[in-house]
This record gives sequence, C-alpha cells and structure tokens, in this order.
Amino acid sequence: MFDTFFGLPLHPLVVHATEVVVPTAALVLLVAALWPRFRRWAKLLPLGLTLAALVLVPLSTESGEALERRVSESALVETHADLAEGLLPWVIGMVVVAAVLFLWNARKAPAKRAPKWVAIVIAVAALGASSGTMVQAILIGHSGATAVWSGVAGTPAD
Repeated sequence: MFDTFFGLPLHPLVVHATEVVVPTAALVLLVAALWPRFRRWAKLLPLGLTLAALVLVPLSTESGEALERRVSESALVETHADLAEGLLPWVIGMVVVAAVLFLWNARKAPAKRAPKWVAIVIAVAALGASSGTMVQAILIGHSGATAVWSGVAGTPAD
C-alpha cells in the first residue's frame, strides 16, 4: 500500500512533505509558546501543523520500510531506518504541548490570571519537544541523504 505511486517509490514523495512540515511545526510551536501575541494570532496553527506531522511521520516510516525491501541492504540504510523510528515519540510530544498551549490560550479570561509558572512550564516543554524533534529530523534527513548519495558520482561516503 505504501510502496509506489504511479510507478515511483512513495517514500521520497512523502518524506519531502515530512521534512517540511515537521520542522515548520516545531518552529511554529516554539514561537507560539514564547510569544503571546503570535500565539493569539496563530490560534490553531501550532496544533494543526503538529497533527499534520503526526500523520506524515508514520506514512514516511511505512513507505520507507516498503522502499527498504526494494533496495539492497546496507549499514547506511539500516542507520537511517533506526533513526527514523525515533521521530514519532518527539512528534507526539509536540502534539501534546500544542494541545495544552491551545487549550490554555482558548480559555475564557478568568477573573484571575494563570500563574506565571504555567507559561514557563509550557515554554520549557515546547522548547524540549521542538528541539528534540528538530535534532532527530536533521539526523534522519542527513542519514537518508548519505544512504542515497554515498558513492554516487564521486560523492564520498561518511
């Protein structure tokens, strides 16, 4: 099911969307957590982007596993696949933080403002989830590019 699309491997098509949406979601979540004016303007944007990332990551993983069955086995491909398995927990963390951030921002203005520590906890959680997601996405992307391009036209392997 996740193997080809009109004869082309599905993985490169899906993974490019993933590599755009996941870092964008991480950055938007972080900015929304740290900048109240942006958070009020963005409304559902951080949650929507993190949910899109949550859909794309398993699609990328499944299509990658289908592609892995078609290509020759190598240590580089194995490293890429192992790293890819670690992205979903980070994205789930971002979805949780984005949902909390949305609910916190959407609440009716209470008679008393929420304590400052709530904003700090949300910002720290957003920083942790966004940073972890970005690092993991960069490692996955680099390992995938290395697996694809090593040995091509004189490109040295890592």
